[in-house]
Amino acid sequence: MRPARRLTLTDDVYESVRALIMDHAVAPGERVNIDALARQLQVSPTPVREALARLESDGLVRKRPLAGYTAAPLLTRAEFEELVEMRLVLETAAARRCATRTAAREGADGVDVAALRREADLPGPTADSGYAGIAAFTARDARFHNLLAEFSGNRMLHEAVVRLRPHLHLFRLHFPTTHHDTSAREHHRVVDAVAAGDPDGADAAMRAHLLAARERHLPYFTEEG
Repeated sequence: MRPARRLTLTDDVYESVRALIMDHAVAPGERVNIDALARQLQVSPTPVREALARLESDGLVRKRPLAGYTAAPLLTRAEFEELVEMRLVLETAAARRCATRTAAREGADGVDVAALRREADLPGPTADSGYAGIAAFTARDARFHNLLAEFSGNRMLHEAVVRLRPHLHLFRLHFPTTHHDTSAREHHRVVDAVAAGDPDGADAAMRAHLLAARERHLPYFTEEG
């Protein structure tokens, strides 16, 4: 791993530690060793502690009295259902707003449909892609959903969607799906409705996509989880 740059030390350490968690280099539920991270990043423990405090607010680490920090565990079935419920509220609203903005022809400050179409496609796994292929899929999927939320024109809505994504990302890396073609088709249905300036259609397409994704992930949960 590259050393953290001194110019933007606090932010860079935050991004470096976040990447370790998001890539499962620090496994879900694993204790975070502050001194070891500081040595790895070639910094003092102070910016590592500051980064972990920020990551705690992001929900990516948890702090326990006398035990320090641990990486957040994978979602339980109940937490996953709550995540889906939140996404249904936020992301259908984002899709609807994008279509409304397209219909209003807001120009350069509106919705970049071409950019959405580019991000709607998802890379499929290859025989030798392994973990890297899974990570590429989840990252591209996140970019599509985050971009759609950004184009909604509602900053708080965009930020809320972005904050939800890491938890699903971690889950997908642990339990990868193989439905990239299906997901991409669902993405394009959303984009088609946005491009047509059809708020109801965009809302319905996003809702159908999120509910279908829910069904694809449910088999990975046990009855207890």
